[in-house]
Amino acid sequence: MGKLRDIEGVPLAERYELAACLQCGRCTGGCPVGLRSPLNSRRLLYEALIREDGEVLVEREEVWDCTACRTCADRCPRGLEPVSVIREIRTLKIEEGRIPQTVMDALESALKHGNPWGRSRRKRFAWADGLGVPTLEEGDEAPNLWFVGCTPAYDPRCQEAARALAGILRAAGYPFTTLGNEESCCGSEMLRLGELGLFEELAEANRALLDEVAPETVLTTSPHCMNALRTDYDPAVSALHFSQVLARLADEGRIPFRREVPLRVAFHDPCYLGKQNGVYEEPRAAIAAVPGVELVEFDRSRERSLCCEGGGGRMWLEGLGEGERNAQQRVRTAADMGVDAVVTACPFCLLTLEDARKTAGLEDALEIVDLAELVWRGVEDLPDPCGLETRS
Repeated sequence: MGKLRDIEGVPLAERYELAACLQCGRCTGGCPVGLRSPLNSRRLLYEALIREDGEVLVEREEVWDCTACRTCADRCPRGLEPVSVIREIRTLKIEEGRIPQTVMDALESALKHGNPWGRSRRKRFAWADGLGVPTLEEGDEAPNLWFVGCTPAYDPRCQEAARALAGILRAAGYPFTTLGNEESCCGSEMLRLGELGLFEELAEANRALLDEVAPETVLTTSPHCMNALRTDYDPAVSALHFSQVLARLADEGRIPFRREVPLRVAFHDPCYLGKQNGVYEEPRAAIAAVPGVELVEFDRSRERSLCCEGGGGRMWLEGLGEGERNAQQRVRTAADMGVDAVVTACPFCLLTLEDARKTAGLEDALEIVDLAELVWRGVEDLPDPCGLETRS
């Protein structure tokens, strides 16, 4: 294989300052999948430091278990980036064709169709049929651009949350438009899977559209999209997560709540919203604004929130881990707390928690609710501003 991946002439160990690693193991000890997966970030950093070739690292199938939640980086006393080293190993594996078929399918779909779900670009905006959601394709201009994202656009469960958010924004008089079918995947998961070239291609296409539109605000449904726009794009895009917009609208009294929602809920902090971008208070403020809702906290919340295992491309990977998944632990904990629902604000978290609820046999005991759906329940007695059907 030759020397272990030089990047811009800088060896991997030097680029990520791996000689500074104390081998303390805090990265591995804090890894949310470490207890049930062979993934060991401390060992990977050591091997990347001492070996001149990458053959041993490329053999490590467990690198696909990483969720890229960045807990390892947050816990490192030297400020190192184990998650970035793992991404580089994934890149090596992709370059050699050592890639799971499900990942290959997702990458090929993102290249061909602008989304990793294997769906036609022409169907990207089908979720909004009949809702009157404006698009730039139709010439509708507004100061705020809603970057909907792939999963809310294509997954039936997440489409419900997107429709609810559309209803809230209309009811609050928040002027917005969308890219419609012209929107492409933000590339966040492609980057974290290690496919750098595809990420750059997707980012370039989206960046060109955003430069053309020049919105005052970019609103994202997914914290993964927000994180990509903020931290991965060059130049960066100033983006907000929808929870931040809802909190502001609620504080300004612009969300016309019409009924109480008698639910006791716990909020699940998505990694890409909380740990990676420090957004903790706004989703809780939006929840607190809904009449009748009681918010309680998980023991593991905010900076200590338990990763759902949906990030880092894991939506397209089974992984090597054995035993109960984190999302199953999460829903069991919620049921033991006696809450009516777990609320989250990320499409991936929504899907993993929904699946865990079914696997754990808690379908009759617990709801999994997106933040937008919760807020919409307090608004939906209005004459429907988007043609949305009132949910029972």
